[in-house]
Amino acid sequence: MSLDLLTYLFIGGSFALYIGIAIWARAGSTKEFYVAGGGVPPIANGMATAADWMSAASFISLAGLISFVGRDGSAYLMGWTGGYVLLALLLAPYLRKFGKFTVPDFVGDRYGSSTARIIAVVCTIVISFTYVAGQMRGVGIVFSRYLHVDINTGVIVGMAIVFFYAVLGGMKGITYTQVAQYCVLILAFTVPAFFLSAQITGHFLPQFGLGATLESGQSVLATLDQLSVDLGFSQYTSGKKSTIDIFFLTVALMCGTAGLPHVIVRFFTVPRVKDARTTGGYALIFIALLYTAVPGVAGFGRVNLIQEVNGPQNTGTAYAEMPSWFKNWENAGLLAWNDRNGDGIVQYAAGAAFDAKKGKPAFIDERGEHGQRMTSNGKTDASFDAAKQPFANEVYVDRDIMVLANPEIAQLPGWVIALVAAGAVAAALSTAAGLLLVISTAISHDLMKKTINPNISDKQELMYARMAAVVAICIAGYFGINPPGFVAQVVALAFGIACASVFPTLMLGIFYKRMNTQGAIAGMLVGLVSTVGYMWYFVFGGGNSADYFMGISPGGFGTVGMILHFIVAYVVAQMTPPPSEEMQHIVEDLRIPRGAGVAHDH
Repeated sequence: MSLDLLTYLFIGGSFALYIGIAIWARAGSTKEFYVAGGGVPPIANGMATAADWMSAASFISLAGLISFVGRDGSAYLMGWTGGYVLLALLLAPYLRKFGKFTVPDFVGDRYGSSTARIIAVVCTIVISFTYVAGQMRGVGIVFSRYLHVDINTGVIVGMAIVFFYAVLGGMKGITYTQVAQYCVLILAFTVPAFFLSAQITGHFLPQFGLGATLESGQSVLATLDQLSVDLGFSQYTSGKKSTIDIFFLTVALMCGTAGLPHVIVRFFTVPRVKDARTTGGYALIFIALLYTAVPGVAGFGRVNLIQEVNGPQNTGTAYAEMPSWFKNWENAGLLAWNDRNGDGIVQYAAGAAFDAKKGKPAFIDERGEHGQRMTSNGKTDASFDAAKQPFANEVYVDRDIMVLANPEIAQLPGWVIALVAAGAVAAALSTAAGLLLVISTAISHDLMKKTINPNISDKQELMYARMAAVVAICIAGYFGINPPGFVAQVVALAFGIACASVFPTLMLGIFYKRMNTQGAIAGMLVGLVSTVGYMWYFVFGGGNSADYFMGISPGGFGTVGMILHFIVAYVVAQMTPPPSEEMQHIVEDLRIPRGAGVAHDH
């Protein structure tokens, strides 16, 4: 059976499963649409939470990121797993006991302010749209390769699928769809990882693969260090980021994880407070199955890529002899070769392949005499000097293709490649659906019902929720077609914003009974504006990395925004009247691990 047919069967079969579950679990009330009726078992909720969490950034982009940046990628592993510990211990059970539907719902009622609620809605929408841009981009990447369509068409197909089960099923449909998606994506990631580990190291478990000894007598990490240095890259185990930047990025990812609205809402779907904490434990276990395999997959993929492209002598490979996977990804527009020195040999090394300023290829459809992609300036790079650069980089590799390309590079069976494609789609769609639901809930419940028109009926509120989801899907599709960066980079910005805006407000609302409305509003505004402003300037506004504050990159600046949030909120709260005695007693009772009612819908 051909690879294309296998891929269509795997992806098509998974789509049929998701849509069938959405029809079976269709939401019939606002409570089912928002929190799945509040009766999801902890183990099922843990799987759904893991699927909601393990997005395109985790499945597609994380291993690719670590493949290219080495040690610097450890911040993502530590931050994204450590955040669940914070969430399970410090937030989830208390938010569940408070008994609300959403993060803005908690903020509005805890601080007794419509203004605070609206700011929380704005924070939720900014975070969610930043995050969902990466997911739709991930869907487009998968479809562009395996369905042989361009990335933009792939994004539109993904929008149609998410529209069906997110708008129809709400949280109830999404929850049980995500259980199925978790099963698909975890198999799709771990099965190739086992194959790769056994093939390269002789060890079945990829978790131990990086330290394994290869035929050369070196470990995988030592081999990567040597290959990287030989090709002009920095050592794989050293990285380029400063220690302070790594620390601030890790903290931003960790606290951002604990403050993500689409993850927090999952803990409102269980019957009891105890179940919220149990859900966090299950989710961490399910997530760890993938995350502990990521470093090995990243390392194996990097070794395979370099050796396949540059050949056994590390001097390059004639384009005519390149394997089919190289040309497949070339045709998908996510890998490109420009013959800079005109010798017909593909050479991969340090440096930008084409456009150093943009960091991506600037080629046209015309092919050169050796089959290479042509740049707008001609066949060879105008800046190329053979005397000074005898082995210059000629290959552009999109970081987001590494996990998807790994099975093809390693020549694994066709069914494994098709399974990876289905898993990548499941990862992107599961998180996109959760994010879009959070956006629609923030608009229909927190904005329409709780702020603008409290008198609307349950049926009208459900209608507004579905309408908001439709608009959100369209906007998400636009960002997927016009992404501000590669998947993991875009997603990291969302975590920084959550870290600076939502996380401190929730923590202070639970653990500091003196925190009042004025402090919460001031803190959220300072955290949101400072972090978004910094990110915007350095990511989109042309800012130079040499001007980073204390050397902290945009992804890590969320930690600075969080510190500013805490300081401003505390100072303002001390200078203004305390909250009511009743609210202070509620906060004290909130931290006692007993009793909780159902989520209060109105």
